[in-house]
Amino acid sequence: MKLYAAQLIRDLLRFVSAGVLLLLGLALIAGCDSRQGSDAERPVTIAGTTFPNTAGEGHWLGFHERLAAATGGQMPLRLLIYGQLGSEDQLVSGLRRGRVQFANLSAMAVSTVVPEMALLYAPFLFDDEAEADYVYDNHLTALYRELLAEKGLHLVSWYEIGFLEVYGKEPLLVPGDAGGRRFRVGAGPAARLFAKAIGADVIPLGFADVVASLQTGLIESGENSVSLYARTGIADEAPHLTLTDHSFGVSAIVASKAWWDTLSEQQQQQVSSAWPTIDDTRRAVRAESQRDLKDAAELGIVVHRLNVEQRQLWRDATTKATGEMIKTIGGRSGEVYELIQDARQEFRLQKEN
Repeated sequence: MKLYAAQLIRDLLRFVSAGVLLLLGLALIAGCDSRQGSDAERPVTIAGTTFPNTAGEGHWLGFHERLAAATGGQMPLRLLIYGQLGSEDQLVSGLRRGRVQFANLSAMAVSTVVPEMALLYAPFLFDDEAEADYVYDNHLTALYRELLAEKGLHLVSWYEIGFLEVYGKEPLLVPGDAGGRRFRVGAGPAARLFAKAIGADVIPLGFADVVASLQTGLIESGENSVSLYARTGIADEAPHLTLTDHSFGVSAIVASKAWWDTLSEQQQQQVSSAWPTIDDTRRAVRAESQRDLKDAAELGIVVHRLNVEQRQLWRDATTKATGEMIKTIGGRSGEVYELIQDARQEFRLQKEN
């Protein structure tokens, strides 16, 4: 009986092993077939780090639907917009290696390959949304499309995330309130120099670790746009939001230039047209932020609106940070800064007339 059982087990193992080998063989064949297929047959990977039930998610889903319809299914699409491919740094790598074809990246993430992108987060670079819109639409888009193309990325559009505000477990109404506070900063020099300028204890940290770090006490404050603060778990741990409007946050909708250049003019137009217009995304993001502020009490958020004197204190405290950023970034950042200042003056003159 024991011999019979042993023989049965050996036969079963041989059967399983043969099955595994067969499956592996089929997988290898399939892999070879996929590698031998044309570029047009490979799925276009669309990647991002959006959150469910946000304006950003709606834009991605709408883009996917419109592009699929426009191409009649001739451009296979793979939608991975909830961070399935990792952090933004990993998406940058994926774009440059050809593993990702289309993505949304914050300016801070893009600055790892185009350092001049970091300058866009300089404190108090813009006075309001209308001024920022004018400068981006009329001066910055062409320049940054050129800078990104040099690094293998094609700028499709900008995606605004709104002015950055300061949040904390306790109210931070003036820069002095931040002194010694453990302040979370993201990638790039802008956040680090801003936090340093207000006397905070600078804690570099990825966005995915913010909530847990607030819970453990590793950090007690930080900065972000309203849309990335109110409903992402941060507000639950740090309920005080001060509307400093100190940096204008944007992301870049980009494509791998190597992939983009393989598309026909018609296909490029289909991709560009499928993404919402800059006016549409601006309206949606701003409306979302206003809803979040309106619902602040329900969300457990205590909103602190600054008076003129308080806002000026934040400006004064961080006035040297931009100059330090230009020195740190190098490249064409000085040129970009002068361009922005000229464009702002142009905007003011147009308003006066």
